This record gives sequence, structure tokens and C-alpha cells, in this order.
Amino acid sequence: MEHSQLISVIVPVYNENEVLPTFYQRASDALRGIEGIDYELIFVNDGSTDGSNDVLTDLSTRDSRVRVVRFSRNFGHQIAISAGIDYAEGDCTVVIDADLQDPPEVIANMVAKWREGFDVVYGVRASRRGETPLKLLTASAFYRLLNRITKVHIPVDVGDFRLMSRRATDQLRQLREKDRFVRGLVSWIGFRQTGVIYERNERLAGQTKYPYGKMLKFALDGITSFSTVPLKLAMWLGYAASGFAFLYMISVFVQKALGYTIQGWATIMVAMLFLGGVQLICLGIMGEYLGRIFNEIKPRPMYIVEEVLGRRSATGD
Repeated sequence: MEHSQLISVIVPVYNENEVLPTFYQRASDALRGIEGIDYELIFVNDGSTDGSNDVLTDLSTRDSRVRVVRFSRNFGHQIAISAGIDYAEGDCTVVIDADLQDPPEVIANMVAKWREGFDVVYGVRASRRGETPLKLLTASAFYRLLNRITKVHIPVDVGDFRLMSRRATDQLRQLREKDRFVRGLVSWIGFRQTGVIYERNERLAGQTKYPYGKMLKFALDGITSFSTVPLKLAMWLGYAASGFAFLYMISVFVQKALGYTIQGWATIMVAMLFLGGVQLICLGIMGEYLGRIFNEIKPRPMYIVEEVLGRRSATGD
């Protein structure tokens, strides 16, 4: 009898106690329905404070396929995904959130594509139910902008819901940068990649873990991780400001030669505010990149694990 293929399903969890039992049941049913596979569910508890840990502990007690990695505090969604990748032992790995916006039943379609020879199979959202028009607009604009300013093609309308082969998982595991944009890193490693289209549902319960503030930081992580265009923009702003100042200097000489009276106060204030604003923008852009360099060179681990309910241990360095 042919040996079953093992799928490691990575589930980052932060305050999801309301949805975890339903997710576990649906995911287990979906995975058992895929012919020729065995599976493990790796829940990464990212510092939850709502009782999620109790639910996960109970699941791991009742089901030997459930493994729980509990962080010592909240380290963030992208770090939780990375920790799950560190612990995954399967022939392929699947990343999926616990809120059931991404249906576990789609994993079967991803496995079929993987068996055709693809190393990465990502979910393409045909629609996104339950999200505001502003969020849809900003998300769409961000991914299209990101593809314009980076050399790595990152598919649009795609989140972290995806399947990765063993070799793709191993390559991703070697990338240890701390300000992580996982979907960009997966695109960067290359290999054969394709998508499967699905309908994204509304969140089953609870609140979104990506309010607009976190979305903005996430967007900055994506842009600064894969593009130096903002630094070039700072240079272009400097050139533009210098050109504007030079043109204005010529106009002052012309006005003086023609005998116009120059009051000066308003003009000076406008010029100072304009140049000062450009300088602050440029310093802010450079500071953003400098801060990320500072974060990368510190020898801190990416995450700290407090407890593991499972078969082996790993480090977050």
C-alpha cells in the first residue's frame, strides 16, 4: 500500500475562541475527505487572552493530529505563520486563518494542483464578502501599486491562504527577516506557482485582527521589504524642490530688474514651509528603512515559544 502524503496545516490564532471548534471540525472533515493524505493541524497561539489556549489544549488532548505552539506573548500574524512553517513536518504545508473566511474545503483543490507539480498554490479571491468598500478599495490599490514598484510579481487579490511544497517550505524557512511580508517572500522564492479561485466568506465570529492601523503597517512592511522606490522618491522630491527653488530665484531676479516691489514675508514663509516639508518627508522615508536595518541586525529571535503540545521542538532564531 502506498504511503500517505502528510499535509501540515498552519493556523495562526489570536483571540479566536469563538470560531476554533467550528474551524477544527470543518478543517478535519475537509482534510479527511482528501484521498491518500494524512494531516497535522498546527495551531500557533499568538498570545491570545480570550480563552483560545484552553480550547486548543482540549483539542490537542482529544486529537493526536493537533499540535499547539504557544508564544510567550503576541508577536504578530506574520511571525505566527513563520513559526508554523518552522514546526511543519509535512510533504506540503497549508497556511489558513481560523476565522473561516478562507474555506478549508478549498484545500482539496490546492492539493490537486500540487500533485500536478506546482510548488505553490495560492487562493485567489473571486469576491470578499463582509468587507467595507473602503477596505476593498485600499487593498486593491495597494497590491497593484506594489506590483508597479517591485521587481517581484506578487499576485493581486491573494492573501496568505496557500499551499507550499516541501522544498518551497524549506526555502521559505531559511528567510529569517523580522519585518515579514510572507506572501511577498513566497513569491520571491520562485518555483512553479499557480492559483485556485474561491469565494471568500464573512468572518464567522469575533473581530478583524487587521484594523486600518495594522493594515497601514502591513502595507509599509510589504513596500519596504521589496522595493527601494520610496528612497528614490525622496531623491526625486529633493530634485523637484531644488528645481522649484532655482526657478523661483530666476523669477526674483526678473521681478527686481523690472522694478517690482517684493514684500517678501509670504514668499519666504511659503518657500520655507515647502522645503521643510520635503526635507521631513525624505527624512521620514530614510528613517523607516534605517529602523528596519536596526531591527534586522539585533540578535533577537523572531519569536519565543512558551509551550509546545506536540512531538518536537524548534527555535525561533
